[in-house]
Amino acid sequence: MEENKTSAVEETPAVENAPAIEEPKKVSNASVDPDKFDWEAFEGEDVYGEDKSKIKELYDKTLSKVVENEVVEGVVTSISKREVIVNIGYKSEGVIMAPEFRYNPDLKVGDKVEVYVETAEDKKGQLILSHKKARSLRSWDMVNEAYNNGDIVKGYVKTRTKGGMIVDIFGIEAFLPGSQIDVKPIRDYDQYVDTNMDFKIVKINQEFRNVVVSHKALIEAELELQKSQIIGKLEKGQVLEGTVKNITSYGVFVDLGGVDGLIHITDLSWGRINHPEEVVHLDEKINVVILDFDESKKRIALGLKQLTPHPWSALDPNLKVGDKVKGKVVLIADYGAFVEIEPGVEGLIHVSEMSWSPRLRIAQDFLKVGDEVEAQILTLDRDEKKMSLGLKQLVPNPWENIREKYPVGSTHKAVVRNVTNFGVFAELEEGIEGLVHISDLSWTKIKHPSELVQPGDTIEVVILDFDEENHKLSLGHKQLLPNPWEDIENKYSVGSVHTLKITSVNDKGAVIALEDDVEATCSAKELVKEDGSMPVAGDELPFKVIDLKRSTKKVIVSHVKTYAETKAEKAAAEVDNTKKAVKKINSTIEKTTLGDISELAALKDKLEKGE
Repeated sequence: MEENKTSAVEETPAVENAPAIEEPKKVSNASVDPDKFDWEAFEGEDVYGEDKSKIKELYDKTLSKVVENEVVEGVVTSISKREVIVNIGYKSEGVIMAPEFRYNPDLKVGDKVEVYVETAEDKKGQLILSHKKARSLRSWDMVNEAYNNGDIVKGYVKTRTKGGMIVDIFGIEAFLPGSQIDVKPIRDYDQYVDTNMDFKIVKINQEFRNVVVSHKALIEAELELQKSQIIGKLEKGQVLEGTVKNITSYGVFVDLGGVDGLIHITDLSWGRINHPEEVVHLDEKINVVILDFDESKKRIALGLKQLTPHPWSALDPNLKVGDKVKGKVVLIADYGAFVEIEPGVEGLIHVSEMSWSPRLRIAQDFLKVGDEVEAQILTLDRDEKKMSLGLKQLVPNPWENIREKYPVGSTHKAVVRNVTNFGVFAELEEGIEGLVHISDLSWTKIKHPSELVQPGDTIEVVILDFDEENHKLSLGHKQLLPNPWEDIENKYSVGSVHTLKITSVNDKGAVIALEDDVEATCSAKELVKEDGSMPVAGDELPFKVIDLKRSTKKVIVSHVKTYAETKAEKAAAEVDNTKKAVKKINSTIEKTTLGDISELAALKDKLEKGE
């Protein structure tokens, strides 16, 4: 352009005696507006040998038409810490504050950027541009396009918020969940604030214009490729170095350099542990052995304890069944307790081996975790790495010489330990229990043993019988009490009538008290009074014994029979008396008739002879 101007001046012919023309001052693009410049003042004059109208026309052609409130493309001409200068082809360049480009740390001179024209010229004649507004106007379309295409976008992490971070994507604030920052757990979120990262848009809510992004998705894609490559080279038994990535209650996740493997808590130590933190720590580098892996599911099972010899291999070879060992209770279940006698070597004490008592109990009644105990080896299998122990074997067996201590027929006091529907279990001493059958509890009939005793009660018992082999003892209680049935049979014989008290009445009949806790029963039809009404509990009425069985402890009585049979006897007596009276009358009538006939016959004979 300058070359053209120079040539134009040089080619303009000189004019003789022409007045001197004062050269106009040069005006920069930043201070001259061609639309406001007073061109009429130069009308008819030559400038550098050219007509001013031509100069204006040429100058206007070098400028682009700028329309306010529109987005245009510009070129970065200068970058400083505070501002970025952008040329959009206008007479002046626009200034944009540098923070608007903080999402793009790689911005350099010559880059093309979109800007929004806020004002073509302010009071100072400055072109006002905004890159942020340009991005905002285009951002939603760009976000949707990136989401649909699965593109990777750059974003600026602005601040931390509840559950994650706020990220600037194309000028729109997007949410980055804490779980989507990295594949490993994040302990310091603040380290990501004021940083630029690559993201993938994973969710968009068109109605509320909410955007969710993920950085983890990009890492996972790379890791999947690494996993396939690493797993393809794995072999069972292979030893690798890894970093403890995460610790849970059930195991430890180890990073093997792009792929994770799990050490289950049972594969951390030969000994029993309560939590993996007792063995390893976060970010610790450890050697692990490959136990198994699933190439399709990309799962790897690792082991740590397998790198050390099994403790059973170092167990004292002279240890045998019958020896006494000391250990610590490390686990308790209802069925028994596990005792560690050496690190990684455990034995089980079954609950049946904790006491000589035959009563069913749980292991917690005898031991607790942490107890130091001494036990006897009952079984030892080095191949299967199993050992059973016993506690009761270290104390005398109370069943030895039991007959001498508790002879049949001897009387003792016992504590009720359990009450069942068929009897009562009573303890004579620790380990010696016997059963008092319900039939041996009372001479009278009872529905349930709990009517007489409760757990914890002390009762007097007599030894009835033994089963030494099975450690069973038969006891009796009623044998120490007088048998009321001997008097009952004599006093309440069948057919006898007694005035008795009704204790209870129900639909089926009534229960009547006899004596010595012996009761009789009366059916409903045998309970009706003479006037047809039904008696109630507490009434005293005459009852007739109609049945008594000592074997079944049953006495059956009837109230109806006490008055029904009396009526029947009276009626029978009346009938008998009537029969006798009739017979007498008939006899009298018979005698009178025969006598009359004899007299008439004699009179007839006399009359005949007299004639």
